[in-house]
Formats: sequence, structure tokens, C-alpha cells
Amino acid sequence: MQPRILVLDGNQRASLAAVRSLGAKNLWVAVGESSETSMAGSSRFCSHQVRYSDPFLSPRAFFDDVLQSAEALGITFLLPITEATTFALLKYRKEVPDNVVLPFASTDSVELLANKNELFRLAESLNIPIPETIYCQDRQQGLEALDKVDQFPVVLKPFKSRILEDYAITPTHVIIARTDAEARNALDSEPFFDFPFTVQSFIEGHGQGVFALFDNGEPVGFFAHRRLREKPPGGGVSVLCESASVDPKLRDYSEKLLRHAHWHGVAMVEFRVSADNRAYLMEVNTRFWGSLQLAIDSGIDFPWWLYQINTGQTVAVSNQKFRRVRWLLGDLDRLYLILKAPLDVYPISQKLKEIFYFLKPNAKTRHEVNRIRDLRPFLYELRAYLKALTRL
Repeated sequence: MQPRILVLDGNQRASLAAVRSLGAKNLWVAVGESSETSMAGSSRFCSHQVRYSDPFLSPRAFFDDVLQSAEALGITFLLPITEATTFALLKYRKEVPDNVVLPFASTDSVELLANKNELFRLAESLNIPIPETIYCQDRQQGLEALDKVDQFPVVLKPFKSRILEDYAITPTHVIIARTDAEARNALDSEPFFDFPFTVQSFIEGHGQGVFALFDNGEPVGFFAHRRLREKPPGGGVSVLCESASVDPKLRDYSEKLLRHAHWHGVAMVEFRVSADNRAYLMEVNTRFWGSLQLAIDSGIDFPWWLYQINTGQTVAVSNQKFRRVRWLLGDLDRLYLILKAPLDVYPISQKLKEIFYFLKPNAKTRHEVNRIRDLRPFLYELRAYLKALTRL
């Protein structure tokens, strides 16, 4: 029987990267999204598009729709990209037919890494550095914990970025509180602090990540990148990045964590590195990441390798090449934010430099979405971008 793959979250750039990777291997690939069409679904490597219920509004309806599409299309490999679709599928994974591969570790392993409270406890037991941490079960414990804090800012970190309940998925976000009053106000106002979270010391420094693929507790490949420009400019999503050597210390920490969890599949292990070069574990994302296309272009083809280890094939691991990738519309957003910023933040001279860097051609840089051999996803993204601008 011909293998058939269904990639979910079609409006994510990582989904497009996965579709291009797998489709280029002459595999039959369908794309799903909660809208009729999607960016990845516009790719020439997509053979069919499906629509499902919004997992945030009804995880159960989403799962039923995906299962129905999988049965109708003869899907043999199911690949969610975001945490929302991943957590919803894992919640009901016992109902997934045996002939459909869901390329994830056991639910217990996922919970061990995705639940930040459990992750930090595990890291402590493995002597992996974490910020000073107070564990809280609810907002009342958090308010009591703040009485013990003598230095600000602090980081209020929910135990999950997406909290899955029977009737909905609740998104959360990390809050950096500069004062005691800010912290208490956040605890009082945000509903997700009804669930477990941590109060952590704030680490001055920069972020570094290790991207990995594991096969039943054994490492297959690692990758790292360097962020050159981010949106927003002060720190956020990468819009221009390049491949980089994996830091040996961070790789050791990551491998120790993932081996202990007997991890299977992809993971992104994030660290904060202080000025004195000390690395602190921040979180582990048990899914693909936004800059996936850079890894593929650099010869570390995570989607293809993930498919291979889950279908009994041997992975031919290749050496990493240097590549640079740019998300054009994200970079344009970044430039807009700089140009509209006050002059005391970005003086005229700096704004002019940023315009020059944005326009300056670079033969070594590839575009993440807009590619001549597969241009329709960019046209789809551009239409959505312009439509959003008209609503402003």
C-alpha cells in the first residue's frame, strides 16, 4: 500500500517545510487546517487539502474530523505541527487506528518534558542548571511565594503553553514582572494561573536552542542556528537566521534530558545563556519549530528522517552545511516596527541602516516561503498579509 501522509496546521511555516521535504521524496502528502485552504496546502507538493474543526474551540471535534479524514484518505502517517493539535491527538491517541503512525514518544514521556513544572524537577535531579524556582499549584500559592521573593524581575511561567481541557484549549504566556505589584496583578488577572506554574528568577542573557531527533531514546541528529534578526526587534520570532555549530555543553544537557525521557521524535530544547556563559534550561518543545526550513536546507532533513525512523527505514545522516534563511514578510514587519518606534529608541541613523540592511541583496540567503520552484505558498501568504493590512 502506498504511504499517505497528513500534515496538520497548514498555515504554519514549519508545516510548509515538512510538506516540501516529504513531497520532494515523491511521498503522497495531504495538508489539514481549520480553514478551507492554507499556505502549506498551496504547495505543489500537496496532493489534497482537508478542513477540520478548530482544536482550540473543541479538541474532541477536531480529533473526530482528523480521524474521519484519515480513514477516508487512507492516511498511514499523521504529523501535527503545533502544540494544540499535538496535545489534542495525544489525548485521544488510543483511538488512532493501528495502521496510522503518530510519531511521538509515549504520553508519559511527552508529559514529562512538556509540563514545565515536571521538566524543571527532572533537570534538577540531573544536575542541569535552571533559574531559581518556586513551584506553585495555583494562584494562592503564587501569591504566598511572592512574599519570599527579594529580587525582581521574576518570571511567571505557566506549566504549559497550551492547557488542554475537555471543552477547549487555553493558551498561556510567560510573564516577566518587573515589580512585586506587577507580579501580583498578573496572578490576579490571568485565568491560567488557576493551574500549576513556577516563579523563577530572571536570567539576563540570550537564548540558544538545540534541535534534536531521537529514535526510542537514542540520538539521530542535532542542529542549531543563530538568530540574526527577530520580530519584534527586542526578541521574538526569528526572521533571519543561519545555521551554527551545536554548543557541546548544550548538546550534553539536551541529550541527558531526552535520553532520560526515552524520547522518540523531534524536540527543541531551549536555554538562556548568561553573560558569564552559564546556560539555564528554559523549556522543551515537543514539536517542530518555526525555522525548520533552515535545518532542511542545511542538510539536516528532520521531517524525512522522522518519517524514516517511524517506518522501519535506515537514516543516512548527513553533515551540516552552512545556510542562511529569511522570512521575508516577517522581516518586513520587523522593519515597520523599527520605523514607527520613537527616535529615542531608534534614531534616524539606525532607521536608515535598518532600511539598507533590509534592501541589501545577499546571494547566500534563501527565502523561507517564497521559492521559485514552489511559489504559490508565498502568493497565498502575501494575499493574507495584504488582507490583514486592510483591516488595520
